Amino acid sequence: MHATLHYGVAWSEGTARSVDARRALHAVLAHAARTGRTLVPAPTVQDAELAISELVTNALKHAPGPCGMALRLSGDQLTITVWDTSPGRPVPRRADPHRFGGHGLRLVHQVSHRVAVTPRATGKQITAYLRPPPRDPVGTRGRSVLSTSLADAGPRTP
Repeated sequence: MHATLHYGVAWSEGTARSVDARRALHAVLAHAARTGRTLVPAPTVQDAELAISELVTNALKHAPGPCGMALRLSGDQLTITVWDTSPGRPVPRRADPHRFGGHGLRLVHQVSHRVAVTPRATGKQITAYLRPPPRDPVGTRGRSVLSTSLADAGPRTP
């Protein structure tokens, strides 16, 4: 059994970029592969990229000040935590194929096994827990939320 991998970064105001968060994800996954851990399936990596992009973008858009991200890879579970300075609790919006924007948090719920929002002394943190889908004997394993339509995607229940 391999030890849990941890990665964390804090960005000062105005310096965070979702592309840097995705690069960090890929660096952690590359390190995991080099150290003999079970590979994270490509659809789960795609879902993690989407979740990281949406969570970091929301922190930049809705919270002034610094923000940060932590990644944790333990067994087959990948945990993504993004913190920011806004105390407001985000709520996923209903699907609306005619609305431009406002779909991100709902999609984070869709790709995640579970999503938790936790208050912090100054702000909040949002944690998305991602697991590979169970093996499907009929061969449909590997489908990510990226291949579903926005109108069909909805939050998963824990």
